Amino acid sequence: MNIVHTESSCGWGGQEIRILEESRGMLKRGHSVTILCPRESQLFKKCSGHGVKAIALPIARKNVKGLLALRKWFHNNPVDIINTHSSTDTWLAALARITLPNSPPIIRTRHISSPIPGNWTSRWLYTKAVKHVVTTGEALRKQVIEQTGATSSHVTSVPTGIDPDRFKPGNKYQARIKLKLNPDFNYIGIVATLRSWKGHLYLLEAFSKLNMPDWRLLIVGDGPYRGVLDQRAEQLDLRERVIFAGQQSNPEDWFRAMDIFCLPSYANEGVPQAILQAMFTGLPVVSTTVGAIGEIITDNLTGITVPSKSANTLKEALYTITTDNDLSRRLGTHARMEVIKQYDYHSMLLHMESILNKTIK
Repeated sequence: MNIVHTESSCGWGGQEIRILEESRGMLKRGHSVTILCPRESQLFKKCSGHGVKAIALPIARKNVKGLLALRKWFHNNPVDIINTHSSTDTWLAALARITLPNSPPIIRTRHISSPIPGNWTSRWLYTKAVKHVVTTGEALRKQVIEQTGATSSHVTSVPTGIDPDRFKPGNKYQARIKLKLNPDFNYIGIVATLRSWKGHLYLLEAFSKLNMPDWRLLIVGDGPYRGVLDQRAEQLDLRERVIFAGQQSNPEDWFRAMDIFCLPSYANEGVPQAILQAMFTGLPVVSTTVGAIGEIITDNLTGITVPSKSANTLKEALYTITTDNDLSRRLGTHARMEVIKQYDYHSMLLHMESILNKTIK
């Protein structure tokens, strides 16, 4: 197949990582893949280093310039199928498509759980303009059906797959030495773009209430909320106990250095890749049930779930795991056993390949 992905987002997170990793996998399976995205986007910058063809188009905003650029590209470059990912590029691709003869079908992948507008234009976009919708979790699939009127056969859940050879348990001491972390401390970690809804502020608040001087909080990632988090860590007198590691290209090493993974998100989640990666690494996980997180964490079996926006409850959950080594080991072991069964990278590629083939026919 000749596949083209469109992505209007300029940030870097699970959605963009999924596009890049899925594209790499499809290339290895013999397909042709091109990504259309803004020149200023992180995705465009990452593609060349990973062997994926990216074309820069002005599609970061819903405007005539982006529509015409996309229409011209589709006219000059015949493809078998278009896979859109954000609202902006989906609208631009849908409008460009209806103005072109013999245009390819569109699959819309929806990665987040934010509400879908209840107007007729959104219903048209999801049910008529695109031939199929893929979501990254079953909860998101149900949301699309309920909020757009799409039929159940029109929407399929394909959670993001994780490479089990890359994300696996390892020697914590060696990982910490490699990352220049003090191996004498224990580490609670979070790997996420620094955005408000990822819940970093609640994690800082909860961590400040833990009277455990031998524990450190490891924050991996970057984003627009960095300044806010720096300021809050200072206010909570946590500067000596919190490590802002920034954006990292080797998250697997950082997971292996952690004792506990925590993602207290309160909005916009599908099935977060970071939680899956932590579970593949055999870490006990503390999170909420926002979006489709509840599909991968069974409370007190493969992790601990807490209410969103509750620093006190989060603190209690973290205290429970940090003081109960048997529970920590049991949660991490069961987590890895369960995700390996359902969230393998190669299974995701096979599932997506089947959907793409059926959509083209």
